[in-house]
Amino acid sequence: MKKLLATATLLLSLNLFSQTWEDSIQFNRISTEILNKGKAYNELRDLTKNIGHRLSGSVAYEKSVKWAEQKLKEAGADKVWLQEVMIPVWERGKESLHIKSGNGKWTKLKMLSLGNSEGTKGKDVSGEIIMVKSFAEYEKLSSDQVKDKIVFFNYPFSQSYIETFKGYSDASAYRSTAAMLTAEKGGKFAIVRSLSSAFDDVPHTGGMRYKDGTAKIPAVAIGNTTADELESLLKSNKITAKLNSNCGMKGEKLSHSVIGEITGKKDQSVIVVGGHLDSWDVGEGAHDDGAGIVQSIEVLRTFKNLNIKNNHTIRVVCFANEENGVKGGQQYGKTVKEKAEKHLFALESDAGGFSPRGIALEMDDAKRNQIKSWSPLFLPYGAYDFEGRYSGTDIYPLKDMGIPTAELAPDSQRYFDIHHTEEDTFEKVNRRELLLGATVMTQMIYMIDKNW
Repeated sequence: MKKLLATATLLLSLNLFSQTWEDSIQFNRISTEILNKGKAYNELRDLTKNIGHRLSGSVAYEKSVKWAEQKLKEAGADKVWLQEVMIPVWERGKESLHIKSGNGKWTKLKMLSLGNSEGTKGKDVSGEIIMVKSFAEYEKLSSDQVKDKIVFFNYPFSQSYIETFKGYSDASAYRSTAAMLTAEKGGKFAIVRSLSSAFDDVPHTGGMRYKDGTAKIPAVAIGNTTADELESLLKSNKITAKLNSNCGMKGEKLSHSVIGEITGKKDQSVIVVGGHLDSWDVGEGAHDDGAGIVQSIEVLRTFKNLNIKNNHTIRVVCFANEENGVKGGQQYGKTVKEKAEKHLFALESDAGGFSPRGIALEMDDAKRNQIKSWSPLFLPYGAYDFEGRYSGTDIYPLKDMGIPTAELAPDSQRYFDIHHTEEDTFEKVNRRELLLGATVMTQMIYMIDKNW
């Protein structure tokens, strides 16, 4: 009996070693293919330089739909189609923000209206600025103290978090609620310190929201340097601000997410990999999220080029409208539910095209532990962190259906220097970092397809 058990253990060990060896060889093939022949970097150049930023509802976004459709066909997708999505349309228009102290001259500040904010309809709106540094400070102000004022929420992006997404999450509540809170106490408009990890004067836009029953007043962001200078001025001066902006919502329109897939050889269960095709209307949307789009297409291309016979259908989804509505992700989830499509796994890349450090996993512990057991295979490619428990915004509807979801976790140290700004350009993306991200994504999809 002991000899039989020993023999069985040895055979099992040899089988596991053989499987691991086979996977490591395949990982190397994937890496060699992408780093030498990958097209993601050149495609990102094409997307950002020939189309540029791609706000939902814009002419540029519609151009990017045709672009993504063509790139998926060129990558070797068996099927490519457009999924209809009704999206909100927001336009920025001309905008300006000035300040003055006492009887001084007006000084123009660099600023950006927050996404989905209403503007001033081209009229000047002015008032005295009052500053708060936290929600707790604001709650202490009475409506009489806020009425007809401009509230400056000067809450800094915390430098204490090593994982910068935690700093972003901490500060983002000020961006999303500043206008709502100011309106509740009768203020004219809100100014927020940008959600930026950089020490510069670049304003960051981003989504905000209104509350039913309160006035839809404007909200704008200023860069860190300007925020510090304004704080200093307010210590000894009465400062007046004047805003003129033409931004606002323009209803809804029909648009599309773009989908392409390689049909599974074993069954039609779906493995999703994707990113969002839209961006804000500043910069070029290179890291956010052109990088995720071209990396996802690279996954499909690599499976085709290496002739990997996928068991399950591998589907690339270029989601519409992540930035100011998430309508693309919601529509995709709704369609999956209506069609009762079986989905095994969904992976999103929406954290920039920097060097991959791991993959965050949002799923039950059994599947998490299985994926974490593969970590030695990923280590040579710089991916070691599988502890995160989150996933991309566009695939939240799939998570809510109980489908295992995940997100590529690149190095985050530089991401919030340029996030949602004019600085998010192709030149900020490194070819090898981008392609390494695509490599790790492809390796993960390969392992899921083989083992689930």
